[in-house]
Amino acid sequence: MAHAAITGTGLFTPELVITNDELVETFNAYAERYNAAHAEEIAAGTLEAKDPSSSEFIFKASGIEQRYVMDKAGILDPEIMHPTLRQRSDDEPGIMAEMGVDACRKALAQAGREAHEVDAVICAASNHERAYPAIAIEIQQLLGTKGFAFDMNVACSSATFGIQAATDMIRAGSIRSALVVNPEICSGHLEWRDRDCHFIFGDVCTAVLLEREEDAKGAHFTIRSTRCATEFSNNIRNNNGFLRRARPDGLTDRRDMQFMQNGRKVFKEVLPMVSAHILGHMEEEGVAQEDLSRIWLHQANKTMNDFIGKKVLGREPEEGEQPNILQDYANTSSAGSIIAFAKYSEDLKAGDVGLICSFGAGYSVGSVIVERKG
Repeated sequence: MAHAAITGTGLFTPELVITNDELVETFNAYAERYNAAHAEEIAAGTLEAKDPSSSEFIFKASGIEQRYVMDKAGILDPEIMHPTLRQRSDDEPGIMAEMGVDACRKALAQAGREAHEVDAVICAASNHERAYPAIAIEIQQLLGTKGFAFDMNVACSSATFGIQAATDMIRAGSIRSALVVNPEICSGHLEWRDRDCHFIFGDVCTAVLLEREEDAKGAHFTIRSTRCATEFSNNIRNNNGFLRRARPDGLTDRRDMQFMQNGRKVFKEVLPMVSAHILGHMEEEGVAQEDLSRIWLHQANKTMNDFIGKKVLGREPEEGEQPNILQDYANTSSAGSIIAFAKYSEDLKAGDVGLICSFGAGYSVGSVIVERKG
């Protein structure tokens, strides 16, 4: 059975940045207009007023300071408060495919590979801009890879589930290499008018190239083991979908057609699930706490990551052991742990062991144990 290895990573970061201060200014302008427009109902107690947001509240709740986005003007317009992206013809590359191609080319360059040497493309993300044809097949065509391509969605765990799928195919011998690409335009499914979550998400795209270890041209990370798990929960949900127009009020502006979560329950239920999953995976593979040089966690919330890091290591993580990128990128769904891995892995030495983990809606959790080689 062949061993799989991560031989290259790629990161596409949008040019536009929204700071907490900018976000708060827009939200508070919207809240003031809303409260003024509904003053009578609010005074009568039949409608709840919108409370203002603040940069201090956002940072304390999440550890986020800014986020990258594909569009800034629409999000920061109190009359719109969502990204405004131009309509593309069917003959043009889709926006997610463009992001994906950029990240994939960087991963290929790092690995010293050409696109035609790749056997498969897996586009794993929390949302896709269309149902079909697959974004992955579009990326395949634009890059010029061979073989096959397909989309998959396991929400925030999509990247690690995609890595497991590619790893299993390499182990089985059906392919020798695969690109797992994670284009996330999270700004498109975030309700920017909701104070409790308007600051959470940002946009980005990551990619990893996986190859048979024997084919690696340079330093790489051998995948020692992968493990995935799911458990159904409604506490993180988005009810948008192709059947929307078939429902009686399907086309109305309903809150549940965007990202929704019950944050308190998510904290209470996901943290022990993820910690137990990682520790069980490590025990199964004979990896002790002291064997881990680094953990690259899903970037949803700093408090969550600090809790999980302490549970996994059995102590407070030291500087650099559990890198966070939340402060710069915010939550980028499936891409978060891969951003952390791409930015904070090159300094590891041969023999160092690390763990990539992503988790989220489903509930879902995926972990990948890797070892630096070369």
